[in-house]
Amino acid sequence: MAIAAVFNIQGMTQQQYDQVIKDLETKGAGNPDGRLYHVASLSEAGCLVIDVWESEEKLGQFGEVLIPTLVAAGVTPAEPQIHPVHNIIEG
Repeated sequence: MAIAAVFNIQGMTQQQYDQVIKDLETKGAGNPDGRLYHVASLSEAGCLVIDVWESEEKLGQFGEVLIPTLVAAGVTPAEPQIHPVHNIIEG
């Protein structure tokens, strides 16, 4: 079952977000297996990320690369809120 993972990362800057994305791409994890969608919204308070994953297991596997990458960029990882996906409408 697909899930939506919502991360509210307080204090994360645009520079840190861009660095994490670059570092993930360098590690070969820029387009991880099982992630269907990624949306990021930045504000003065931090970064809100909403990902849609094929499963919570796939998200967990990606976390093994993501968490050390966040920490290396000076970001405190946020615990995601996990929600089952009921429907996706594209376009």
